Amino acid sequence: GQPLFQINSAPFRADTNSAAAAVRRAEAALARARLQESRLAPLVKADAVSGQDYDDAVATRDQAAADLAMSRAELARRQVDLGFATVRSPISGRIDQAVFTEGALASMTGEQPLATVQQIDRVYVDVRQPAARLEMLREAARSGTAAQGAPVEIITSDGRVLPVSGRLLFSGISVDPGTGEVVARVEVPNADRALLPGMFVRARLPRLNIPDALTVPEQAVQRDPTGKASVSVVDKAGKVASRPIQTGDTRDGKVIVTSGLKAGDMVIVEGQDRVQPGMVVKAQPWRGVTPTQR
Repeated sequence: GQPLFQINSAPFRADTNSAAAAVRRAEAALARARLQESRLAPLVKADAVSGQDYDDAVATRDQAAADLAMSRAELARRQVDLGFATVRSPISGRIDQAVFTEGALASMTGEQPLATVQQIDRVYVDVRQPAARLEMLREAARSGTAAQGAPVEIITSDGRVLPVSGRLLFSGISVDPGTGEVVARVEVPNADRALLPGMFVRARLPRLNIPDALTVPEQAVQRDPTGKASVSVVDKAGKVASRPIQTGDTRDGKVIVTSGLKAGDMVIVEGQDRVQPGMVVKAQPWRGVTPTQR
């Protein structure tokens, strides 16, 4: 990466030179030990020298080889330390501002970074969603092109839709045990740098295309402490009954009902707190407001 900071390298360079000299000394010792062993090899066969002298020469040669290996390892470590004197960017990106200036003291154990490099040619948008939508988001992604992920529209704070599409990353989803919400991470290309870190935007996540979906107003759905959904329905005799239902996605103030209701069922939208199961009521058509009027 590009050099960002230069730390005083004189102590590291001196240690590197010392380690390089130790390597050369170890190489000379190994060369001498090998020469001594090669001279004694024919003599020990002719019984001109004792076997002990030859064994000592072999041991000296092997020890010199080990010393050379240790010296080379020490040199490699010193070269790494010398390389750390030049602080390079680990990634491609941009620096907003440098925390340290020339002449400042930097500590290896300090918590404050020298600078922060940010990659803004590709940014991530975190969107909080109810955990119940997790499987629906996955199904929506599977219905699209798997290689490209699920397309996501990015909307700025002033309502403009950016001319780029994000990609929903399910590997970055985690459930918050305190709120029961998931953080869906969206990867967005940002070649023109229209998005900056910390900016507030909205994301239009993919939704399933369900033809002839059965929906009820959001305020008609009641949930018990365990999160199970139910609605209050009125039969032909005018009696109220509680009906458990399975819900899906929520869109424009309406909840998709996947099971528990059928077309034509009369559902109580307002006033559920004033009725009890078995009570006879007189139903009135509900006139809800449109999403644009809210």
